[in-house]
Amino acid sequence: MSSDDRLIVALDVPNALQGLKLAEQIGDAVSFYKIGLGMLTGGGLALANELKDEHGKRIFLDMKLFDIGATVEAAVRGLAQFDLDFLTVHGDPHVVAAAKEGAAGSNLKILGVTILTSLDRTDLDNCLIKEGEIKDLVQERAGRAFDAGADGVIASPQEAALIRALPESEGRLIVTPGVRPAGAALGDQKRVATPANAVADGADHIVVGRPVWTADDPRAAAQAIVTELASAQAKRPNH
Repeated sequence: MSSDDRLIVALDVPNALQGLKLAEQIGDAVSFYKIGLGMLTGGGLALANELKDEHGKRIFLDMKLFDIGATVEAAVRGLAQFDLDFLTVHGDPHVVAAAKEGAAGSNLKILGVTILTSLDRTDLDNCLIKEGEIKDLVQERAGRAFDAGADGVIASPQEAALIRALPESEGRLIVTPGVRPAGAALGDQKRVATPANAVADGADHIVVGRPVWTADDPRAAAQAIVTELASAQAKRPNH
């Protein structure tokens, strides 16, 4: 069975050795992996390079960078030398613009984070985020990130259709964490959808972690998602 790079599997395990073991278990069922902050001190960059250079995998580096512009630009310039595929930064326009400067001359795609999929309105209130429905705030942040030059945005699958409806989304990527196959535990995710629904609503890529790497058979779990992405339920309207 061939892989589908619309599926990105999050290697949210403690270190590079466990990440490599998991990727080897999954084999050719998955072509795209996400490596995040949790593995940064456990050899995450080394694993990213090994998976890309020796196993031909695509890599999404999920760093969610946020700082003053000069610092973000310098950090992204350093990361761009690894020739990876996606990098996340917070979706604030000044951060996105600085990241694009740092990525100049490379193929690294800069994705702006809108609102984390683990947050709901109560969480936003506690963080002093302005009033409004999450879906509206996500759409607004996505539009501003696109205007600042983002190659794509990170949002929950519940907001994918709203973002895809933005004129600015033409030719841009929508990547959705918070994707859970039917029957899977939600964990710390609050705004979720199934793989098929996320893609049908406009996501270009879905990110799935625990439902794959905690499964008794991670390869089979990944293959089941790939099968779902090929189903009629995952077809976008008018496509």
